[in-house]
Amino acid sequence: MYLIFITNYFPWLTIVVILPIAGGSLIFLFPHRGNKVIRWYTICICLLDLLLTTYVFCYHFKLDDPLIQLTENYQWIRFFDFYWGFGIDGLSIGPILLTGFITTLATLAAQPITRESRLFHFLMLAMYSGQIGPFSSRDILLFFIMWEFELIPVYLLLSMWGGKKRLYSATKFLLYTAGGSVFLLMGILGIGLYSSNEPTLNLETLTNRSYPVVLEIIFYIGFFIAFAVKLPIIPFHTWLPDTHGEAHYSTCMLLAGVLLKMGAYGLIRINMELLPRAHSIFSPWLMILGSIQIIYAASTSLGQRNIKKRIAYSSVSHMGFIMIGVGSISDTGLNGAILQIISHGFIGAALFFLAGTGYDRLRLLYLDEMGGMAIPMPKIFTVFSIFSMASLALPGMSGFVAEFIVFFGIITGQKYLLMTKILITFVTAIGIILTPIYLLSMLRQMFYGYKLFNTPNSYFFDSGPRELFISISILIPVIGIGIYPDFILSFSVDKVEAILSNFL
Repeated sequence: MYLIFITNYFPWLTIVVILPIAGGSLIFLFPHRGNKVIRWYTICICLLDLLLTTYVFCYHFKLDDPLIQLTENYQWIRFFDFYWGFGIDGLSIGPILLTGFITTLATLAAQPITRESRLFHFLMLAMYSGQIGPFSSRDILLFFIMWEFELIPVYLLLSMWGGKKRLYSATKFLLYTAGGSVFLLMGILGIGLYSSNEPTLNLETLTNRSYPVVLEIIFYIGFFIAFAVKLPIIPFHTWLPDTHGEAHYSTCMLLAGVLLKMGAYGLIRINMELLPRAHSIFSPWLMILGSIQIIYAASTSLGQRNIKKRIAYSSVSHMGFIMIGVGSISDTGLNGAILQIISHGFIGAALFFLAGTGYDRLRLLYLDEMGGMAIPMPKIFTVFSIFSMASLALPGMSGFVAEFIVFFGIITGQKYLLMTKILITFVTAIGIILTPIYLLSMLRQMFYGYKLFNTPNSYFFDSGPRELFISISILIPVIGIGIYPDFILSFSVDKVEAILSNFL
């Protein structure tokens, strides 16, 4: 094993990736009963890493350069040409900042956790490192290692701090994601070892390599299955509602806010950037599948009694817009998909957090058992309503801008015939009509009526300062992106043009 330093920069990205889990390892030195100290220590580590990431992007990253920046290469295993390699471009910035922001707030949201507090907060920090890793990896095998690394914390967070069916949900999550990872590993080995005297796993080198069309299609299918499980794409989505239904809401915030976005990122970074000819072949089917997913998941969400499962199916539905944007092969559509990644990361995390705060008070998850929460809990009612409006794409919110740009990308794209674009737009519009139906129905069942007043042992206290702070912290970027989306689009616009230049 070798470690050879080959970099032109201070190793900022290595520090950003390693800091959370390294800091988390010190948690076990804290007293077992020091829950408050452990929690604030974890929040400080998350906040420090987020501030460090923001500093690096503000002072060491050039927005107008589509090439990989802040590159670091530490030769690890010479035989496989395996590097501890990091680097970022416009596609990486948004997801990395989103990960730090949501993880910090999720840690603050985990205040009710008192059992095995040291292990819980360590797993949160380990998950933080595991989620930043894939977004900044420039070695495809390191991408896989980071991809797999975050599975362990998620499994333990589910199986130890979940609901009654937590072991079933955790096992289902692990089987689905590990099964998808088999296809990811096979694709990585195939693409790294193909037609070369020396195997290479460097993403820049692989981007410039060409393959026979049939082989490229095989690689594409393997990677697609792996990312379809994580995104998730139907029919690989069934783990998600069960997982969200049983997980603690701080874990749900990370799942909805960050974990699903890893699948979307992989679809763009590997399937689209490395395998452009295969992507051109499969892109019409991707758009068709995305349209079907929007309608199917929205229809299924309406029939869910469990509030967390309803929001989970809402997430599956919104992932369909990302698939359509990626499949459109247009700069507008792809920028819309990237914006949807960020937008849904905020909105999905907020909805699960608010559903969890309601559960903390009422110990109820089934909508038909709720009702009348608006009067005793007006703050929760107001914030929940605002984020529901954001999810159904109310103008002025980030969800509207992202979905509008995806629609505009479909219409203005040059790849498809006019009738095809009209058909995709029409089918997708049906899903947009279904979205307010299941969201407004959820609000009606939760907050209106008088059923709650007949429920014994209920605690009618409203949102506290901590919960209001978390909600407002997420609401600010949701409104900010809705009013000025160029703040996010400026990160990715040059990188999107570079990716699409392979399709000309």
